[in-house]
Amino acid sequence: MDKNVDFEQSLAQLEKTVSLLESGDELTLEESLKAFEDGIRFARLCRQTLDDAELRIQQLTEDGEEPFDGLKDEKLDQI
Repeated sequence: MDKNVDFEQSLAQLEKTVSLLESGDELTLEESLKAFEDGIRFARLCRQTLDDAELRIQQLTEDGEEPFDGLKDEKLDQI
C-alpha cells in the first residue's frame, strides 16, 4: 500500500472493500481474505491519520485555550 495515499482515498477504498464483502458477490475464499486484508490495512491507515490529527489539535491547544470556542462573552463586550 502506498504511504502517500491520503485519508479520503483510504476511506473511499475502505468503504468500497466493505461494500464488496457485504454484497455477497461470489468471491472465492482467497478473494474474500485478500479483500479483508486490504480493508484492515485501509482501516489502520485511516485510524493512524485520525490519531495524528487529534495529536496535532492537542498540541495546538496546549496553552489551555478551547479549540473552536469562539469569542468569550467578556471579549464580546470589548468589541
